[in-house]
Amino acid sequence: MIRVLIVDDSATARLLLTRLLTSDPDIEVVGTANDGAEGVARALELRPNLITMDIRMPRMDGLEATRRIMEQIPTPIIVVSASVDSADLPITFSAIQAGALEVLEKPVGFGAQNFEALRQRLLLTVKLMAEVMVVRRRPRPPTGTLPASSAPHYGPPAERPRVTQPLHIPSLSQPLALVAIGASTGGPSALATLLKVLPADFPVPIAIVQHIASGFLPGLVTWLQTMCALSLKVAQEGELMAPGQVYFAPEDRHLVLSARGMLSASYAPAVSHVRPSATVLFKSAAAAYGPEVAGVLLTGMGDDGAEGLKAIREAGGTTLAQDEATSVVYGMPRAAVELGAVSVVLPLERMAPTMIALTRSARQS
Repeated sequence: MIRVLIVDDSATARLLLTRLLTSDPDIEVVGTANDGAEGVARALELRPNLITMDIRMPRMDGLEATRRIMEQIPTPIIVVSASVDSADLPITFSAIQAGALEVLEKPVGFGAQNFEALRQRLLLTVKLMAEVMVVRRRPRPPTGTLPASSAPHYGPPAERPRVTQPLHIPSLSQPLALVAIGASTGGPSALATLLKVLPADFPVPIAIVQHIASGFLPGLVTWLQTMCALSLKVAQEGELMAPGQVYFAPEDRHLVLSARGMLSASYAPAVSHVRPSATVLFKSAAAAYGPEVAGVLLTGMGDDGAEGLKAIREAGGTTLAQDEATSVVYGMPRAAVELGAVSVVLPLERMAPTMIALTRSARQS
């Protein structure tokens, strides 16, 4: 049995989530809490396998509760929020950075048009995330202090984290012209770690597919932008790519390179059960750029991206995959490695330095 604690200030939401979760015989709701402070106390008392966490709550919000749980009793946490179009979104993604594994839209009622899809996604996510090994976060320093080892996440270039040397720089047969990235579970935090290191003058465009619940993509892009020197945006149909610009696949549409440098958004059928699909992006990038593209596959469940990464490698491009130790879920990278699609496996902190080194190598070649 997967033992779940529900933290939500709405009695209606707690009842709905309890009924929804217990509809699966493998899940037991062992307790509920009506605010973050009670959620921390109940987590310490009940020691559940997983916690669902609301964001906007009285006394203590979901961000602070997530921080305290990850410092005191590390537990897989899923943010279940109705705040997809509000100022709460930065708090939601800060909770992801604090240790929460995933963000899902809260089902609003049994009669909702998309209720069954939300129910199935929540049940699947609970089962998968309950098995993730999470690590204890260091307690935060007292207010007004900052340890020397704690670099800010954003600000002028001098304040951003230093770029360390990559473990390995693959040889390039052609100058690099595009980086394509795929990510799923754990991706928002991984992308924050990667993108905040890249300089404002990064010389090639970056295209990204991030699997995320409906309604949360604009908030994700806005949140990531606060940490990055690069410019981030959701891709538009027919848009021409520019160096140093980061393009995210629109919600529920594949991101495709319809021609060299031109983006297209497609409603073609899902691939690997997802739309947008990293495989679709990677295959179109391989066709348009051949050996001039680098494909990067980050943490995520499932096997999306593996076939596409193989297409990039077969076209002569460079393919990188995140290693198991730094992945929240080593599903997508594992599938690509097992398929023989990966040139180099790297820890997350080495991804950005390797991407920078690839562009420098290309300029020198």
